[in-house]
Amino acid sequence: MVYLLSLITTINHHERSIPCQKIVKVPLLLAQNLLFKICANLIDSLKEIINSPDFIDCNLQSKKDFTRQRKLPFHVLIAFLINFVRGSYQDELDKFFKTLYRFDVARRVVSKAALTKARMKLKFHAFVELNRHLVNFFEKDFRPLTWHGFRLLAIDGSTTRLPLTEAIAEHFGVWNVRQGAPSPMAKVSQLFDVLNKITIDAIISPKSIGERELATQHLLKSMPNDLILIDRGYPAWWLFSLILSRNANFCARISCTKWKAVRKFFHSGRSEKIILLPILPTSVAQCRQMGMDMKPLKLRLIRIQNDDKVQVLITCLIDTERYPIEIFHDLYHSRWPVEEDYKVIKCRMELENFSGKSALSVYQDFHAKVFVKNLVSVMAFLLKDSLGNDNSTRRHEYQINFTQALSKSKGVIALLFHHTGKQIRKLITDLQNIFQRTVEPIRPERKYPRNHKTKPRKFFLQYKPIG
Repeated sequence: MVYLLSLITTINHHERSIPCQKIVKVPLLLAQNLLFKICANLIDSLKEIINSPDFIDCNLQSKKDFTRQRKLPFHVLIAFLINFVRGSYQDELDKFFKTLYRFDVARRVVSKAALTKARMKLKFHAFVELNRHLVNFFEKDFRPLTWHGFRLLAIDGSTTRLPLTEAIAEHFGVWNVRQGAPSPMAKVSQLFDVLNKITIDAIISPKSIGERELATQHLLKSMPNDLILIDRGYPAWWLFSLILSRNANFCARISCTKWKAVRKFFHSGRSEKIILLPILPTSVAQCRQMGMDMKPLKLRLIRIQNDDKVQVLITCLIDTERYPIEIFHDLYHSRWPVEEDYKVIKCRMELENFSGKSALSVYQDFHAKVFVKNLVSVMAFLLKDSLGNDNSTRRHEYQINFTQALSKSKGVIALLFHHTGKQIRKLITDLQNIFQRTVEPIRPERKYPRNHKTKPRKFFLQYKPIG
């Protein structure tokens, strides 16, 4: 895809000698083959990491683990855990090996007891490392979308219910609820690329850790030329200063009554204002602890009028000529994909339908699902240009139905990490063809009010789906 423009340009030199009907078909065919090759290179790169001795050694609980020849070696265990595990251990294992070895009828290759023992030997950091490599590959070999030259990221958090076991409750903590028994809960946070729909960094942690503290950990993955979108629950002087110390940028929605300078701007009726924000007393201790500079921050306040509501944004992009106020009207709304991504993880991928009863299994399931979601998203990303070509005769722009993309990837993911060479390219070709045929229109200006009613628990360890 990186070379798509140059590829088409080269072919256009021969337009005069090629019949008109072939001028369109040949470049598109060659471009598609190039896309499949890039995807195959990504899979080969991930497989090389999974099978590397250094990666294996770093992600074992003990050096003695996986030293014997077993039916569930390290690389097969990884492939199994990223294959959208939702049902009971034994059912998922039987289906997995039926797909892998092309059995007509499922056979008992590995027992659920063997799986339980094997996954206790695996560190969850393996999936974190694989996701880091996937993101690096994507940003290097693809053409990521940007906003005015910035990598547009959003930090956002949520919570998730966990299985009701003593070990999990002790590690993550328990929240009391209005109805029913207390429930183990975890904090979830992610640094999300909202334009390319890729999770750069994801964290699941005990409920006692605050969202700003998790955001601090995300900033270790930030880079210069990042623009980070922040929801109104996050703004703090020390957090803004920390982002700027990383040579990154930010734009945050802020409460109209939060700080004196913001209140004064809100009541003034002005559309924008450059302010010099001194350190606030609530941030002094944090700045001293982190060794940060306490000089006043030169920031910009912007008023956004949407219908009858007024939003105030605070940003470090103070160059009004380079970044006029008009470009900020839709900027904050651009963070909405991170909210949709939580819906994908929680509802479509059934995050709360955890497969184990230990804290380790919770970490493994969470990071495995984040990784495989990114993998499917990258394979779908490659098709955006071809969808754009098909939109010329349609009323709306179209996008891939990501729920269907995830559904069609189950089983295929296992084969991608099991097969080699031409078989991988064939799988990717078939998978992306079905992606391209499963699209939905993008309908602008659709709004639905949020439903804040408490929802009952959806998943129980005792009752697993058969599908």
